Amino acid sequence: MRRHVLWSTVAAVAAMTVLGTTAANAEGRGDIRVTKAVTNNGKNVIVGISRTVTFPVKVTVKDDSGVKQLYRLDAGNATSTAGAPVETVATSCKKLSATTSECTATVHLVPAYLPDYNSERNANDAAGGWCAYGNVRANDGDYWIFDCVAPFKLKRAATLTTAATGPGPLTGGKQVKVTGTLSRADWEALKYRGYGGQSVRLQFRKAGASAYTTVKTVKTTSSGRLSATVTASGPGSWRWFYPGTSTTAQVASAGAAVAFEPATMHAPKVPYAMHAATKG
Repeated sequence: MRRHVLWSTVAAVAAMTVLGTTAANAEGRGDIRVTKAVTNNGKNVIVGISRTVTFPVKVTVKDDSGVKQLYRLDAGNATSTAGAPVETVATSCKKLSATTSECTATVHLVPAYLPDYNSERNANDAAGGWCAYGNVRANDGDYWIFDCVAPFKLKRAATLTTAATGPGPLTGGKQVKVTGTLSRADWEALKYRGYGGQSVRLQFRKAGASAYTTVKTVKTTSSGRLSATVTASGPGSWRWFYPGTSTTAQVASAGAAVAFEPATMHAPKVPYAMHAATKG
């Protein structure tokens, strides 16, 4: 049976039950507050189709009596009821001063649980803006239920391939065909599928250079395929770069190098002259 979870409701109800509060004062009691929060050290959380993803949520908490604990922390979609099977597996607090502590929650997300998690929504709808919520407690009994802190993007992982072919060894001015495929994680089917209609940058890096430069932008076909023909100007490597979206991760392919042979200088041909035989 699929589960349908409204995470913010669950967190709030659990917090009120444990702390003996009512909806009227569910925001908390006393002066304890979350003053700073960050998820995954400020980076997006990228989820594929098989590997369990682990990420930290850190909250800085302040109270005049000192911080007792991070009592509960959950993570969920900030704008919809699209849920995902996240689980907080550990919490700890580090005392920074007499009044302030940094508390860390370690969160797991298991892709294998995504397809059967929400009966009312496609599993891929879980991608997008997320945040953390829960409650913290102070030594003097103060508590605070925070609704949405440490905002982050939960994104579908993407893959990108590159192949470069041409008449080899190449010389300056000859054509190189660069192909590839852009795919992204389908959480409903737990497979990677071609991602169509996306603008992907074809980039070149000269041999010895440290950075790639964009040469042109190409749109993927409905099956995620890419193809471009470019002129070889010197040795180096080609790659595709996809900047990502609010729900799909940025990805760059590995570079594909082609053999390059500078044009060879040949001595001009001398016309051959026929001469009459000389009598001896």
